[in-house]
Amino acid sequence: MSRLRLRNGRIVDPATSLDQIADVLIIDGRIAEIGTELGATPVDREVDCTGFVISPGWTDMHVHLRVPGQEYKETIETGTAAAAAGGFTAIAVMPNTDPALDSLETIGRLLDQCRERAAVRVMPIGAITIGRAGKELVDFEALANFGVVGFSDDGISTANSTLMAEALVASTRVGRPVMVHCEDPYLVGGVMHEGEVSARLGLAGIKAAAEESFIARDCLLAHETGGWLHVLHVSTAIGLQIIKYARTLGAHVTAEIMPHHLVMTDEWVAGDRTLQNTNERGPHAPFAHPDTKVNPPLRTADDTRTLLAGLANGDFDILATDHAPHAAHEQRDVPITKAAFGMIGLELAVPTMLALVRAGHLTIEQVIDRFSTQPARIWNLPGGSIETGDVANLTIIDPDHRWTVTEDALKSKSKNTPLLGMEMTGRAVMTIVEGKVVHDLCR
Repeated sequence: MSRLRLRNGRIVDPATSLDQIADVLIIDGRIAEIGTELGATPVDREVDCTGFVISPGWTDMHVHLRVPGQEYKETIETGTAAAAAGGFTAIAVMPNTDPALDSLETIGRLLDQCRERAAVRVMPIGAITIGRAGKELVDFEALANFGVVGFSDDGISTANSTLMAEALVASTRVGRPVMVHCEDPYLVGGVMHEGEVSARLGLAGIKAAAEESFIARDCLLAHETGGWLHVLHVSTAIGLQIIKYARTLGAHVTAEIMPHHLVMTDEWVAGDRTLQNTNERGPHAPFAHPDTKVNPPLRTADDTRTLLAGLANGDFDILATDHAPHAAHEQRDVPITKAAFGMIGLELAVPTMLALVRAGHLTIEQVIDRFSTQPARIWNLPGGSIETGDVANLTIIDPDHRWTVTEDALKSKSKNTPLLGMEMTGRAVMTIVEGKVVHDLCR
């Protein structure tokens, strides 16, 4: 029998409106007791959590694990170690792999490997179309029965509107969302947001309308079909307004926001590493650093403010990271014009979001709600709360932990983040999955 006591931590559970200083006793993988003065029970280990926040385990519904076929970027071991180090007890993984996660065989092999090697729970997202080619839908019923938590051709928009409508109809049958990367393929070709900064830098831009036009199309199709649409990585103020309007029509639309679209702007491409909407900044970086190249791109300061207000007001259902590892030869060691799109995020979500909490824009309860309670509620997943008898999936955060983002400090196999070299405040110091400590800075 294993026994672990977390002593004197601030327990924050939005699901039960719990916010108090207390102890948590874990016995054989389950929460046995929550309360004060639980010191009478003998334990194998006791952790002093004074000053720490104990929350339900965090879930990231948008992760690129790169398995199968791209293990040179990330592996099951490194990706789930990064998740654990970031405080995540579960991750949903995108299907833009090689081969794509479009069949029972491919998904089954991934899950078998994850059962053997993963530090956290891994949930697959199936492709919308076979091979993500945009021509033929996958078998929605078979994949849903096998356990996929959604369907996405992430990285590619389903250009065929008839096919997208059919996918949304299928979502009503299986109760899983169609998770859309919204981008007009005829309005792309740039490397950053098209605007004043791209013009100043002489770099080809990506129009905001490329994202917004496909958000509008997919929201209209969701309204028409009654399907469940989940809009990935919303990055513009207009995109959010479209989603809000679709909801007033009765469309079933959920949406997510990424930390980097709240604290980084297109000025980061020009080297300014100010955490937008906070008073924190890092040293000036090289011009057009390829680690700032993401899709959708970093937008304007006005966009970040509107998106942040939307998060605070409840317009965004969840937070997610879009953790997108790339090897150095694909991104960090090449010019921005040739670099791949994406940045890692699993290990950087806690300090990024806590910077916004310190600035007074959000509460820690709101951050935990969008990274834990709401993913569990919306997708009907285990966890999302801290109650006696529950399986112990917990995230423990030291909001005052100061650390510098270095390659050695990161568990992810790829190191593509523009936060390298910056000092951050706040870190997950322990992550517990089914009662097992999988990340530990408390020793």
